[in-house]
Amino acid sequence: MSEKKIAVIGECMIELSQKGTELSRGFGGDTLNTSVYIARQVNPAALTVQYVTALGQDSFSQQMLDAWHAENVKTDLTQRLENRLPGLYYIETDSSGERTFWYWRNEAAARFWLESEQSDAICQELAHYDYLYLSGISLAILNPQSRERLIALLKACRANGGKVIFDNNYRPRLWASKEETQQVYREVLKCTDIAFLTLDDEDALWGEKPVDEVIARTHAAGVSEVVIKRGAESCIVSQADAEKLEVPAVTLPKENVVDTTAAGDSFSAGYLAVRLTGGSAEEAAKRGHLTASTVIQYRGAIIPRDAMPQ
Repeated sequence: MSEKKIAVIGECMIELSQKGTELSRGFGGDTLNTSVYIARQVNPAALTVQYVTALGQDSFSQQMLDAWHAENVKTDLTQRLENRLPGLYYIETDSSGERTFWYWRNEAAARFWLESEQSDAICQELAHYDYLYLSGISLAILNPQSRERLIALLKACRANGGKVIFDNNYRPRLWASKEETQQVYREVLKCTDIAFLTLDDEDALWGEKPVDEVIARTHAAGVSEVVIKRGAESCIVSQADAEKLEVPAVTLPKENVVDTTAAGDSFSAGYLAVRLTGGSAEEAAKRGHLTASTVIQYRGAIIPRDAMPQ
């Protein structure tokens, strides 16, 4: 199989979390999680993974890049912007284990990746990739002009024979209004080939509907392959030219579930690692479930490499 290329577009932030008196620092982001888990599960000769974002010129940004390189995630198209820093979020955990997230990201470098002098050249290169992957957060952090540029890039990639993959990951706090989000999502879905949808996010954005209506709405928007992620329940895969599939999740004892962080991101990664290298939708869904069920047995978004399923 000849080498293909996927570019994952998004934001990675500095993560601070406190447990008791202990404060720990890491890095996190939905698209970054997905890029790492794809790279861990594919032969680079078949599919290379590029992470597209912007960072600062600080030591935190360098540590991020070093970590991504160690995961075989390419960063040729990641920019280092002057006078910018990565975003930051803090996880506060109460006595019952409930988590609250606090964000400092309004001036984060990733928001400006399409406004730099290098952005035209980067977009020209990305337009010739085999696959572009983004999430709702990839869109939400951008200003309206940058969103228009990103949607134009998606269209250009498809016009060149590439495919667009979109995860609905809807975070209301990052958007000016629900109406704005709906308008942007409609434009993105028009040029999306594979859509990963979490039903809670769909219901929050469009109003609660039966799953068959959600699938029909997404196909009508222009998406040919719709993947409904339902956590511990079976996922649903609907392709425009095939019979709908329900693929059961991996069943785990309740005590084995340690941390559900990145469950959805890792499911998407497992699915794409198989689907984009020649596997069927059913095989891809099984791998997605296996990946997610492994990740939730460990603390944190990125689990140890030696814990990955075979």
